[in-house]
Amino acid sequence: MRFKVLGPLTMMPGRLPSAPKQRQLLALLLLHANTVVTIDDCVDELWGEQPPHSAHSTLQTYVMNLRRVLRLEAEPPGGGRIVTRERGYALHLEPGELDLEDFQRVAGDGSEALAAGRYPEAARLLRAALDMWRGPALVDVQAGPILRGRLDGLREVHLAVQEERVEADLRIGRHRELLGELRTLVRRHPTHENLCAQLALALYRSGRTTEALAVLRQLRTTLGERFGLEPSRRLQRLERAVLRAEPALDLPATSSVDRSVHHLLVN
Repeated sequence: MRFKVLGPLTMMPGRLPSAPKQRQLLALLLLHANTVVTIDDCVDELWGEQPPHSAHSTLQTYVMNLRRVLRLEAEPPGGGRIVTRERGYALHLEPGELDLEDFQRVAGDGSEALAAGRYPEAARLLRAALDMWRGPALVDVQAGPILRGRLDGLREVHLAVQEERVEADLRIGRHRELLGELRTLVRRHPTHENLCAQLALALYRSGRTTEALAVLRQLRTTLGERFGLEPSRRLQRLERAVLRAEPALDLPATSSVDRSVHHLLVN
């Protein structure tokens, strides 16, 4: 069986339950695959701070219905795909059955390749990981407090993998191809220092020094207006390097100053 959570919730083969709370419970179990989700957490996710008196019995009904959907309702108690434990439930998945696990594995391989300086390989692997996303995770599932927390974390992971893939592409000289994507990312995250640094470096390497400086100065203004903060010292070093047109900013990256820029872009 194959489950997908990186986009609309999908199950193949078979059809997903139509009831929103049953889909919500399935999503909760999928994001905690092979670990026990306590009954209290299930109730909290489905009903929040004011669950009905029938919450526990209704939850048992939802689990029974999910087992039926998964065509495993005839299996003995404690066995099968949804395992009952004294304090909760665990959804058993085999390797390769969940797209999130595939994403984490491929993205991890890409991160290792980036750290080892294998930039073309890193770019390929990180791009393959990002291609597994079909939109926002679980975009068609209502989310309670636990799912919202997990989905916030997934969005952060997705953005971090995007940053790493951009870094790998910068390392292999794809700065011009990155400009449109980076402009979009900076518009969405105007106080994100790494993204602003990556856009500034891509612009500088594309011969657009004035625009690169404008990006860094806009970041300074936004940080000051919103938070009363100055850019980090690393960003300030990058701005000075752009102003001086230091050769270390150009490809290939070899000098100590450029290693400082690289450190800025990936940390």
